Amino acid sequence: MVLCLITASSTFNLQPGRSRYLHKCMRIQNCGRYLMKHVDITRQKIIPSAKVDTVGLEVFVVSDLHTEYAENMAWLKGLPKKGKKKEVLLVAGDVAETSEKFVLTMSLLKASFEHVFFVPGNHDLWLRREKENYIDSLQKLDKMLDACQRLGVETNPSVIDGLAIIPLFSWYHESFDREKDIPGIRIPSLELACKDFRACKWPDRLTNGDNSLATHFDAMNDKNKDTVQEMLASCNQIISFSHFIPRLELCPEKRMLFYPNLPKMIGSDFLEARIRYIHGARGNTNACHIFGHTHFCWDVLLDGIRYVQAPLAYPRERKRRMNGGEDWLPFCIYSKGELTENMSPCYWSDYYASNPRTPDVTELAPWVARFYRKL
Repeated sequence: MVLCLITASSTFNLQPGRSRYLHKCMRIQNCGRYLMKHVDITRQKIIPSAKVDTVGLEVFVVSDLHTEYAENMAWLKGLPKKGKKKEVLLVAGDVAETSEKFVLTMSLLKASFEHVFFVPGNHDLWLRREKENYIDSLQKLDKMLDACQRLGVETNPSVIDGLAIIPLFSWYHESFDREKDIPGIRIPSLELACKDFRACKWPDRLTNGDNSLATHFDAMNDKNKDTVQEMLASCNQIISFSHFIPRLELCPEKRMLFYPNLPKMIGSDFLEARIRYIHGARGNTNACHIFGHTHFCWDVLLDGIRYVQAPLAYPRERKRRMNGGEDWLPFCIYSKGELTENMSPCYWSDYYASNPRTPDVTELAPWVARFYRKL
């Protein structure tokens, strides 16, 4: 995801695997101001997932590869080549901005993993730097899916050693955001802040201004209804994945974000409905959904479903966030017939594990407030 603004991840500059003072911004009633409370938390060092020697099926996850960045492409080329182990990689969108880089990236991933699954993100459908003259972003998507088929990259549901893997197509819609807006400041419009409005091109019937794109992409999943139904009847373990987020709880509150209107362009209610159909209204111990897009590492259990984001993100973001990225991604989510332990550290999901979400509080966090003037 690209905003024409500073990103929220730039707030932190912590190292993985070390005891470190974390600045947890907590709203304390003291003359109406925010105070910074220092909390000492010991973090367990993350073991580089791709190098763990185990037997049996392993499933790894990653999102937001953005291999137009030289550093990200170098990381990709450094992944171990395919071995004897049965390894699966789920790529939750935003692979590359151009078709040329996309094909190269997926080819390299196929050289490292026996099975590679993919769902598109918004960057994958950008047209601004394409050499080919696509009619619109949907035509680019069609050709991208054709390329996946040629490369052996899977974009449809499949069962591997009893584990059902279900890719879900999605797009965001503004009405996904139902939380209170931040009043009294001038926030740039979505059209100004989000490059999708300029970098994507859609047929006249589709627009970012309503739910039409979200419903269009959601309907792309209908062709797999019978396959998914068979999986639900025969598989006890299911992992679904998408690029966009299915719940607002998987994003920090608006007051914490440098762009407070970010929740209006990140998620889909239609996606969550699909996930609940797959995993059940109450979920279960084997229910897991992988997502991407916001570049926040996340690992949390909500209403019986484990939601995980493991983004490579931009080089500048990895330098500033607690868990880096290069040495532990892709993250192993499934091994030895079960889901693995929670990814840690994950600053924001760790934060909300011990602090309630309070979206009705609209006073900007101090690191955000200094970028805005009150009207």
